[in-house]
Formats: sequence, structure tokens, C-alpha cells
Amino acid sequence: MSNNENMGFWAKFIKAATKANDLEREDEVMLDHNYDGIQELDNELPPWWIWGFYITIAISILYYILIHIFGWYGQEDEYQAELVAHTEKVAKYKAEHPELFKTENLVAFTDAENLAKGKELFATKTCTACHLADAGGSIGPNLTDDYWILGGGFQNIFNTITKGGRPGKGMVAWESTIKQEERQQLASYILTLRGTTPATPKAAEGDLWEGTDKKVEEGVDTLEEGAKEIIKEVKEVINE
Repeated sequence: MSNNENMGFWAKFIKAATKANDLEREDEVMLDHNYDGIQELDNELPPWWIWGFYITIAISILYYILIHIFGWYGQEDEYQAELVAHTEKVAKYKAEHPELFKTENLVAFTDAENLAKGKELFATKTCTACHLADAGGSIGPNLTDDYWILGGGFQNIFNTITKGGRPGKGMVAWESTIKQEERQQLASYILTLRGTTPATPKAAEGDLWEGTDKKVEEGVDTLEEGAKEIIKEVKEVINE
């Protein structure tokens, strides 16, 4: 009885799938050269590897026919679909959190709690170093009169705190140091200082401010309209 007849089903399957030579037959397939004492056997490629190679060729042919000839799938179509979906998500997030993207719709706080917080920030965020504790002005301008170098009103004051003052004049931008809500509280408190009487008020600087904050332009009324506008713009860019 041969060795093959004594083998179980699984052993026979492995042998058929790999075409591995029996150990006692290694001398028959041993090549006559070696590398640093390591000899090489002239084994056949395993059938599973050969069939796997044939299958990849078949799949590549099928892929080419379905994708490039019949156009069943396209990366550009997938990209555009995902771009539209993500654009809608961005539009929704912006609509739900406008304070993170726009500041023109911010208004001054008038409640005691926020104004008290603004007063605290004025004292602790080094504002007093340049404007003094009573805002009469020192290195920085007087904040109690009607004259403003970069414009008065909530929006202008908020923007000055956020972006900083004139280049080289010492007023730094606070947008990376103070949160937006805190800048809003600070600007709101500064508005309440108008008309107060500091101990040693600095002479007026800048121009007389008689205006009000610019009216916020009306935007889209609904989330759906905003999303449609963004999607339309994206599609126009893609199709160019």
C-alpha cells in the first residue's frame, strides 16, 4: 500500500493543492547548486497559486468590461456624490452653529452677569495695563469718550479686540487667547464705560463716533436653501 493510500482526506487535499514532493523524493528534485550551503528544490508552482493568478486575470478583464466599457461605476461619480453629501453636512453645521463662522450677527450683552464677566476680563486680561482700571487711557486710548481710532460700536470694538489694533501700536489680537464669548462680553462691558468719568482722562484720539453697528445683511432663510446654494456652487466648480 502506497503512502498516498494511507493519507487522510485533509492530507490528500493539501498535497493536491500544493503538489509538494515527499521528503524521500527530494533528491530527485534537488538542483546541483547551493547558496552558502543552502540547497534549492525544483518544485512546481502550487496549483492554488496558479489558479489564484488565473482568477485575478479573469477579475481584471471583468472589471475593465463593467467599469470602462459599460460604465457601471465611476470614481468621479462617487466623488461628486460624497462631496454633495459632505457639503450638506457642512451647511447644516454652519446653520446650527453660526457663532463659529460669523461674527456680524453678534450683539452686545446687556445682562448683569455677562457685563460682570466682561468687567472681570477687562481687569485680568491686561487691558488695564494700557487703558487703566477706569479706562481713562494711558499707553492706550481713553475708552470713555466718543472718539475712536478704529471705530466705536460693538462690532468695531469686538473686531479690534479680536484682530488687534493698528500695526506696531502694541494692541495684539486676542482671538487665539480669549474665547469668542469672552470677547463679546469684554466688548459689551467697554460700551458701558462711555460717559463715565476716569480720574485722569487721556485726551481724545481718533474720530468722533456717531454711527451704529452695521446692520447684518439678510442671509438665506432656511437650511435647505443654504445647502442648495452651496451644492450648486460646488457642482459648477466640478463641471468647469
